[in-house]
Amino acid sequence: MRVVMWSGPRNLSTAMMRSFGNRPDTDVVDEPFYAAYLALSGSAHPMRDEILAAQETDWRRVAAACARPAAPGRIRYEKHMTHHMIPPIGLDWMAGAAVAFLIRDPREVAASYAAKRQRFDLGDLGIERQAELFDAAAEMLGHPPPVVDAADIRRAPRETLTALCEALGIAFDPAMLSWPPGPRPTDGVWAEHWYAAVNASAGFAPPAAEPGAHDPAIERMVAPAMIHYDRMAERALR
Repeated sequence: MRVVMWSGPRNLSTAMMRSFGNRPDTDVVDEPFYAAYLALSGSAHPMRDEILAAQETDWRRVAAACARPAAPGRIRYEKHMTHHMIPPIGLDWMAGAAVAFLIRDPREVAASYAAKRQRFDLGDLGIERQAELFDAAAEMLGHPPPVVDAADIRRAPRETLTALCEALGIAFDPAMLSWPPGPRPTDGVWAEHWYAAVNASAGFAPPAAEPGAHDPAIERMVAPAMIHYDRMAERALR
């Protein structure tokens, strides 16, 4: 079985990959289109040269690998970033997979992203593209794909993951609630820059007692994305 999980950056996407990766029946794939995206876009991301050297840059070959069936009796969990899906990258490789979306309040995403990358724009956060991919997946599947909100996962991980597994057609495994700290051989080469917090973790961190104040500049930047987030959040599993 293939699980395609669509997320933007700083959405707890790596923690979710750790969660699924701790299942004994699951193999994980970390952002397979990253190098292809960099090659097509020319974007100056941190560790760009290392990523291009370490990963396949031809999106057609990446898509063909993603389209292959999972190993017999296994789940293959694919962590995908929405902003990596730029023309001419197609979506036909998703056919036959269980597809889900991991969302997070754009204000929190932008604040978290700013701590790791000084200069970025709304497109780097992938929220508008996530809404487009949500619509494309709904059309491909014939029904809206399941959505989980990072805030719900942090607030009630067992309940939210149980609902997600049910929506995907797999059994919930309590092993998803915690994992050993440290890096994994399956992590992308970019883990050195981005994964310090998740490598120090052993489970989903609880939410802060009170949400912090949002920077007015961030509020202005993400205002257009809130429409897309709110639309997907209406369908979030509770």
